[in-house]
Amino acid sequence: MPDHSQIPPRFHGREKDHVPVRTAPRWLRILLPAVLILAWLTAAGIGGPYFGKVSEVSSNDQTSYLPASADATKVQTLLGEFNDSKAIPAIVVFVSKGKLSDGDLARISKALTASNSVEGVSGRTSPAIRSDDGRAAQAFVSIEEDAEVGDVVAALGKELRAGVPSGVTVYVTGPAGFTADLLTAFAGIDGLLLGVGLLAVFIILILVYRSFLLPIAVVSTSLFGLCAALLVVWWLAKAQILLLSGQTQGILFILVIGAATDYSLLLVSRYREELRVNTDNWVATVRAIKGSFEPIIASGGTVIAGLLCLLLSDLKSNSTLGPVASIGILFAMLSALTLLPAILFFFGRAAFWPRRPRYEPEVVESEGGLPRAGLWTRLARIIEHHPRRIWVITSLVLVAGSFGITQLNASGVPQSDLILVASEARDGQVALGKHFPGGSGSPVDVVVGQSQMDAAVDVLLAEKGIDSVSVASADSPSGSATVTKDGISATGPPGTPAPTPKVVNGQVLLQGTLNGAADSDAAGETVRALRSELAAAAPSSLVGGVTATAIDTRDAAIHDRNLIIPIVLVVIAVILMLLLRSILAPILLIITTVLSFCTAMGVSALMFNGVFDFPGADPAVPLYGFVFLVALGIDYNIFLMTRVREESLKHGTRQGILRGLAITGGVITSAGLVLAATFAALSVIPILFLVQLAFIVALGVLLDTFVVRTLLVPALTFDIGRTIWWPWKI
Repeated sequence: MPDHSQIPPRFHGREKDHVPVRTAPRWLRILLPAVLILAWLTAAGIGGPYFGKVSEVSSNDQTSYLPASADATKVQTLLGEFNDSKAIPAIVVFVSKGKLSDGDLARISKALTASNSVEGVSGRTSPAIRSDDGRAAQAFVSIEEDAEVGDVVAALGKELRAGVPSGVTVYVTGPAGFTADLLTAFAGIDGLLLGVGLLAVFIILILVYRSFLLPIAVVSTSLFGLCAALLVVWWLAKAQILLLSGQTQGILFILVIGAATDYSLLLVSRYREELRVNTDNWVATVRAIKGSFEPIIASGGTVIAGLLCLLLSDLKSNSTLGPVASIGILFAMLSALTLLPAILFFFGRAAFWPRRPRYEPEVVESEGGLPRAGLWTRLARIIEHHPRRIWVITSLVLVAGSFGITQLNASGVPQSDLILVASEARDGQVALGKHFPGGSGSPVDVVVGQSQMDAAVDVLLAEKGIDSVSVASADSPSGSATVTKDGISATGPPGTPAPTPKVVNGQVLLQGTLNGAADSDAAGETVRALRSELAAAAPSSLVGGVTATAIDTRDAAIHDRNLIIPIVLVVIAVILMLLLRSILAPILLIITTVLSFCTAMGVSALMFNGVFDFPGADPAVPLYGFVFLVALGIDYNIFLMTRVREESLKHGTRQGILRGLAITGGVITSAGLVLAATFAALSVIPILFLVQLAFIVALGVLLDTFVVRTLLVPALTFDIGRTIWWPWKI
């Protein structure tokens, strides 16, 4: 057993290894930190107001995220030429307890006419159509593209409810209704999400440091970094260089707060160490920056590299998240390495009040770099005596937890299940399905060459999942005409000629009303079958619409997941090899991090199915979970192993591992708690995707913090010994 009493004094080693910090002129000591703080205050002052302007440059339209080559994207582009409008359709469903009389229908029609006066309604309102069972009616209302959809839907519903007969329930659903629900759900991002995230960080920091000033300094560092990042992202989105959505915005907020706080904790830890052996704040600050610069840059660089792999995605929602989040990480690093040191320099030891670190070089020297007491020192001793037993048992537990990943249903969820709170649009969709064909108002759009129109009509009419077919026509009052096996049906008194199809660049637009809800599995199967049959019967056909958009999005997400995950692993492995000057250590670190990810996904799948009863998960959930957990989880291994390497160069590999664990244990645990808490804050936004991502990442970070970095990695590397640095030697 090693004799720790013979460990070379850490204090002496520090004095020999540190290059003396050149004493700067007093004016520079004051001016430089003051300029840095002023610069960040200016950036925060300019960027702060942009929190309320994000909606001006963001979009939650799924079609805008698809690649230009997708059929649904091409059809969406062509629809405006057939409809002469880019208005957003709303389906209004009127449901009565009994059968609707002619008088009831007349009052409903009158209310619909009055609703045209609602600001944002385009004036294109269809007549009310009674259901076959007589208990419901539906109508279509167009909402202007540039209107505030959420406000217009609310005003429309209020206007209609005031005019319909008593006992008639009004639902506003369809694309406009679901868009309004999403906007309402994301409305909490600017205030609620940010407030919960910052409050969680502040409480944890107070518990960790037992100080009031230091948490304020760290939270200010995170918030100022976020303001600067948001300012840059907003203008890039304004210039249409980046695509910003409510989902991306929420992730940006949480990522910057969590990462900036983690980097700040690492620097504060180094600063506290330096204050124990230095009386000069300037020297302590400079040495703290030097000691934390490499792990912060390496950590941030690794996260950025992993995020930029998302640029390979076909989905713009994924590919734009990469640069948006990377900008956030960049400013998190900058704020932690510039703003926080400036604040700490001015505060000095007072930052830690009332538990100010003492100037005690003799105590530091006697500790020899390994504190004689404390949780992490005791844990280091346990690992020293039982390394193999610890890493084997820990690995088996993680492997057992990972088996649950087979229960993860990440094939996609219906649009109506995206919102986890009460939803008028979802209730309206259910009511619509009870009284009308479920796909009413969200048809399958088929753009086909005029010469192949008849063949395409035959395919649509023969499909069991299609209730009826129509064709866009300028001659029809409603803008479309019903198509049957006998051809286009005439509307009006006897002798009225049948409308002619509207032809745009040699193409016509057919629309098929689905029997099932547009976001149902049955509708998806119908669209896939149509695409297959139309490819043979009418090769010029393009199939789009709400259902096709969901299918194309799902397929692209699965493609992205299978492509990007292996690339992220390779990129991070290469970075770790360059950082640690080793091949074996990075490979083992990657394996442990992936094992942690699989365990987090497995446990999450069991919770989603057995406890939360979620309907499934978006295909992008595993990809986002992987990118964040691997990139962020490797952070803690970087914090640990860079310190292990530093200590190993002085004291040998095994002693370096014990010292690295004991020295970094507190700061990494605090960082893990902060990051888990900030990601958990995403769950306050009632969007299924964000709630699932919050749970997966928070759980994964806690596993990385308390199991992988605390037990598995130290025990495994200690058991291997100096071979861990193969092929190089220390």
